Amino acid sequence: MHYRESAAKTLRSFFYTLPLMLGIILLISLVLAVIPPEMISALFSGGPSDSLIGAAVGSIAGGSPVASYVIGGELLSAGVSLLAVTAFLVAWVTVGLIQLPVEMDLLGRRFAIIRNALSFVFAILVASLVSLVLEVLAA
Repeated sequence: MHYRESAAKTLRSFFYTLPLMLGIILLISLVLAVIPPEMISALFSGGPSDSLIGAAVGSIAGGSPVASYVIGGELLSAGVSLLAVTAFLVAWVTVGLIQLPVEMDLLGRRFAIIRNALSFVFAILVASLVSLVLEVLAA
């Protein structure tokens, strides 16, 4: 009988979060329509601060992993460094400033803030490590 209670609880939770998730998807779509990849590529200077800029822009934009491959390819072809693109993509998928209010509501304020802050830091670390490893392998 516990499975029925669990199923009912899951359905209630799903229907509670559905409008919130639709709102997030619409907001992300709006941001992506307003800020094209060409505008994003103009933000990068080619220096060491690119990972910080990439992670910051990715945190604000946020999106699905499938879309990130296309955007990453466009940024690389526009001349943006691998360091910046990697930081952007990792933050794009793991950090969600747009979704933060919903995440705080569902998972708790403290958890959501700590998770997003750690994801931001790790986006920069992963980007740095990827660039370093590829430089060593290319040498």
